[in-house]
Amino acid sequence: MPQLTVVDHPLAGHLLASLRDRTTEPERFRVLARNLATVLVLEATRDLATRGSRVATPLSDTDVRVLDGDVVAVPILRAGLGLLDPVTELFPNVRIGYAGLERDEATLRPTSYYLKVPELAGRVVLVLDPMLATGGSASFACSLLKERGATQVRLVCVVAAPEGVERLHADHPDVQVVTAALDDGLNDVGYIVPGLGDFGDRLFGTL
Repeated sequence: MPQLTVVDHPLAGHLLASLRDRTTEPERFRVLARNLATVLVLEATRDLATRGSRVATPLSDTDVRVLDGDVVAVPILRAGLGLLDPVTELFPNVRIGYAGLERDEATLRPTSYYLKVPELAGRVVLVLDPMLATGGSASFACSLLKERGATQVRLVCVVAAPEGVERLHADHPDVQVVTAALDDGLNDVGYIVPGLGDFGDRLFGTL
């Protein structure tokens, strides 16, 4: 999988169009985010390892392929929660961790106020962060997870800015990014343009 994958699927574009629309209400926004996350997660996991197995159908035995390995999902609070449900539905045995990050107002750097993760070594780790803007928080989250043993990290986001992609790949060239769109860039206050506004506020109706 390339280090940056912009999902080229008609449904992804269609769902993203409604997410961008400023008139989309929170209830509808949550449904759209959930559906788009399903498309993104399928792309992010298309190369998961499999192994051969054998099952009995109602008619005969047959050879099949099953997943060989565990997946860990780590949403970055709070907006990343909007992408979590599709992961748990697609991968019922998924392990889930949580990363709470905030910006230190003195240094303007991200800090961690909460981190709870399962064993990460040898597992594919999906970091769920809807907006890859400056890349500071995503890079910091990847560093925290690597310190705890993660070696296969993939970032799933709805929209990415070139600045964020460049920052993440400079800090973590091994981390793969899967997104629905690579937007134009950041404005003077760090919002992605054209973007879709504050994902967390729109998801939870805290506008």
